[in-house]
Parts: sequence; C-alpha cells; structure tokens
Amino acid sequence: MHAHFILYVEDQGRATAFYTEALGIEPRLNVPGMTEFDLGAESVLGLMPERGIKRLLGDALPDPSAAGRPPRAEVYLVVADPAAAHARALSAGARELSALRDRDWGDAAAYCLDPDGHVLAFAKPLEAEKP
Repeated sequence: MHAHFILYVEDQGRATAFYTEALGIEPRLNVPGMTEFDLGAESVLGLMPERGIKRLLGDALPDPSAAGRPPRAEVYLVVADPAAAHARALSAGARELSALRDRDWGDAAAYCLDPDGHVLAFAKPLEAEKP
C-alpha cells in the first residue's frame, strides 16, 4: 500500500516554504494546486490549497476555510533526530506545543503547530537510544 496524506492549506506557497525547511527536503512535485514531499518509500505528504479541494469536490465537502483553525489531525513523523527536526520546524515558523520528551507510549516526541494550525510531531522510538 502506498499512502498520500494531504493537508488543506490556506497559502500553498507559504506551506511549501514551511515544509521544505521543516522537513529539510525539497518537494518532489510543486505545481499550482499541489505540492508533494516523499516521506519514505510508501508515503507522501501533500499540500493542497483549500480552494483547490473546494473546486474539486464542490458542495459535497464543507468549506475547509470556514472551519477555522482548531487542530483536527496530526502529522506524526518518525525521524532519526527529532530534536533537530523540531528545531527546523520552529525556525521555519511553527509554534511550539511541547518540547522533545519521553512519552509513555515508548517514543521521544516533540510537538508544534504549522502555519495552518496542523499539529506536527517529530519522534523516534526510545529503544533506539539504548546501547
């Protein structure tokens, strides 16, 4: 299975600049209406302008821009160095929610909000730190 996770964003250019810096990678696709980042062999993070999904699905979907900005989902990325990834995201304009710390589910994870209000987490398994 190959997965695409698509975030609806207010400003595609701003979101593309943020995720390019926060992820430390260039998009694999960046055209009007869609930006895509390879997250690994089987997953892609997409950024689509809110108006693009509205144009695509019309009235079948509630208007994302009318929903306000409460977090409704989380992008949880397992990375080699979550502290560095979290610092990049903060430098790119994210707002810190929780610094990197050990979590009771077995990961060290840090949380922030991207410029569109999506929760973004960077984590790694704690057992990866054991000798």
